[in-house]
Amino acid sequence: MSQEMSMLSASPSSSHHLVVIPPTTTFRNRRLTGSSLIRSRLTMSLDNNNNNNNFSSLLSSVTKLLWGRSLPPGLLVTTVRTAWNSTWQLMMSQLAPSDPTGGYSRPASKFRFSGPPPNGLHLYVGLPCPWAHRTLIVRALKGLEDAVPLSVASPGMDGSWEFKRVGNTGQVISPSLDKANGCKTLKEVYRLRSGGYDGRSTVPMLWNKDSKDVVCNESYDIIQLFNSGLNGLAGNPDLDLSPPELKGKIEEWYQVIYPNVNNGVYRCGFAQSQEAYDRAVNELFCTLDKLEDHLSNSRYLCGDTLTLVDICLFTTLIRFDIAYNVLFKCTKKKLYEYTNLHAYMRDIYQIPKVADTCNFQEIMDGYYITLFPLNPGSIRPIMPSTSEHEILCRPHGRESLSSSTEPVFVK
Repeated sequence: MSQEMSMLSASPSSSHHLVVIPPTTTFRNRRLTGSSLIRSRLTMSLDNNNNNNNFSSLLSSVTKLLWGRSLPPGLLVTTVRTAWNSTWQLMMSQLAPSDPTGGYSRPASKFRFSGPPPNGLHLYVGLPCPWAHRTLIVRALKGLEDAVPLSVASPGMDGSWEFKRVGNTGQVISPSLDKANGCKTLKEVYRLRSGGYDGRSTVPMLWNKDSKDVVCNESYDIIQLFNSGLNGLAGNPDLDLSPPELKGKIEEWYQVIYPNVNNGVYRCGFAQSQEAYDRAVNELFCTLDKLEDHLSNSRYLCGDTLTLVDICLFTTLIRFDIAYNVLFKCTKKKLYEYTNLHAYMRDIYQIPKVADTCNFQEIMDGYYITLFPLNPGSIRPIMPSTSEHEILCRPHGRESLSSSTEPVFVK
C-alpha cells in the first residue's frame, strides 16, 4: 500500500516437486535393505498418483509412509523452521525495510507535488491501501470525480498492482481496468514516464495524461491538492478540510497520528524483532488511549470541524478490527472496545459518499490473501460483525459534541 503493498508472494515455477526424506533410524544405521524398501514404496506411491498428478495426495502418502500417525521427526521440524525463518527474513527485507533494531523503516515517496496543478490529472489507487483511501475520500467530498478520473488497481499474487475487470458491485468503488493508459500493471504505467522508472510502483499515484508523467505519489500532498488546489473544478468548492485558522492544529495532530497510528500499525505488523514490536505496539495503544480521551469532549480532532487529519486517522481506524488487530498483531484491544473512537469512526463513515469508498472485501483480500509473509496460508478470516455496514450505520451521538455549523458535504 503505498510502499508496503508492493506485496510478495510465492508461486511454483514448475510442475516438478522435490520430496525430502528425513533421516530415520534405518538410514542412520546405513541399512541398505531399509533404504531400498522406502525407495520401492515411494516409487509405487508415485506411480499411483501419476493419473491425477495430485501432489497433495502424494505428499500425504509419503508422510504416512515415513512416520505414520506420529508428528514429523524433530530434525525435520527444526530444519523447516530454520529454512522458513531465513526465507521470511529475506522476503520481509524487501517488503518492509528495517532499521538496525528490526523496526520498520518506511521508504520515502519518490514523487512529491510542487504546483501549480497541471491539466489532465488521473488518479491511480488500490482499495486495500489506507494511504490511497485518503485520496478517494477527499476526492469524493470535494466533488472531484469528473475532474479527476480514477483507475483502481488490485494486488496481484506476484506482489504487483494489476488492473482487472470486475462485476458491478453497486455504488462501492471496485477494481477496474487502467482507464488512462490501458496498462496491465501499475508498474507499466510508471515506466511510461520519460526516462522510465524502476523503483517501487506505489499507490496512490497522481498521473498527468497530457505529459505522460507522474505528478505525485505522496498521499498527503495529493489530499492537500484536492482540498484547495482544484476548487475551480470541484463540485463542492465551499468545503475546506484545512481552514487557515486550523492549520497549526492539523499539523500538530498529524505529527502524532502519522508515526504512532497510521504508520504505527505497520511498525507492529512489519517488526522484525521483539524489541521493535514491543516499542511500536506500546506507542500505538498509548496514542489510541489519548485519542479516546480527547474525543470524549471533541467531535473531531480539531474541534467542531472535520479536517484532513480526521480523514487520515479514519482510514486506519476502519481497517483496525478487520486487519491490523489480527494480522498486524495489534491485539491489546479492538477498536470496538474504544467507545469514543468507534463512534467517531462511525460518524465519518456516515458522511455522504464516504461509505462508498470502503470496499471491505477488497481490503481483507489485500491483507490476508496477498501479504504472503504475514499469512502464508492465505486464509481470510471472517469479517468481525462490529465492522459490518449495518453496525457502522448505527447512531453515533456525536452531534451533541459539536457547537458550530455542520461542515458542507455533498448530499
